[in-house]
Amino acid sequence: MRQAGRSLPEYRAIRGSGSILEVIKHPELAAEITLQPVRRYGVDAAILYSDIMVPIFAIGFGVDIAPGIGPVIENPFRSEADLSRLRNINPEQDIPYVLDTIKILSQELKVPLIGFAGAPFTVASYIIEGGPSRNYAKTKSLLHTNPALWNKLLSSLTDISIGFISSQIQAGAQAIQIFDSWAGTLAPSTYHDFVQPFSKKIFSFIKTQGVPSIHFGVGTGELLPLMGQAGPDVMGIDWRIPLSEARNRIGIPCALQGNLDPAICLSDPKIVKNEVENILLSAPKNGHIFNLGHGVLPETNPDILKGIVETVHIFSQKINKDKQ
Repeated sequence: MRQAGRSLPEYRAIRGSGSILEVIKHPELAAEITLQPVRRYGVDAAILYSDIMVPIFAIGFGVDIAPGIGPVIENPFRSEADLSRLRNINPEQDIPYVLDTIKILSQELKVPLIGFAGAPFTVASYIIEGGPSRNYAKTKSLLHTNPALWNKLLSSLTDISIGFISSQIQAGAQAIQIFDSWAGTLAPSTYHDFVQPFSKKIFSFIKTQGVPSIHFGVGTGELLPLMGQAGPDVMGIDWRIPLSEARNRIGIPCALQGNLDPAICLSDPKIVKNEVENILLSAPKNGHIFNLGHGVLPETNPDILKGIVETVHIFSQKINKDKQ
């Protein structure tokens, strides 16, 4: 998952202080941070060091990423007048540093590079709430009380996401993950009516680009059928639901990604190995990307993560040998 490097001592040694939004303005540094977990763990893909709020930051909406808090919006979205603060992204002018980072990685990496973007609902929740939220009350209030404004907002955010995604692919990203991190706060009917159409538009666009797509949210077990219908190639599953049950709920062909609880990684290595093997044994033998069910906790021992990768690779080699 994203931020897999933040538990590494070599990451902390070069990361410095301040917002990630300032760090990623330095392509050589962002590329090095992206490469660190690939070197250390031997994983099968790299995740671009970036953030879902980058395009909103780049167009000047007024956002920062506060350490230990997350996105903080200086002037939250409140009315139709705020739509004027949103515009389509011009990648060459607004985020040249992201494109330069990807170009560096395209030369350095021997594994695929996964780019990513925030889904319109999750980005909207930040700019409406003004930061992380427990209940997303302002966001839900807006979508129910003023659906016309909601649709205009999400249409704008969808276009921004597509521009961000397109630029990453053109620069060299070989897959795209869409994080609808907080969609799990919604009832299925609300997701269907107010969110799914915009996610569908994004995944439809990605398909035209010829790269695979991944869809992920936290606490989205009840939304999996609807999220699957949005059109991703891979559905990310958090740790709250077994992969076999996730497969049944999704109901349409797509691969699964997941789904070890990140907190398990703070346990004894034997416990971690057992949990990893249980997931591998329960997962589809084809179309499964082993991963955590959410981001790496900063206090995680890197040796635990390396052991997880080794366990997965040994299992995969055995599966491949049995097929021959």
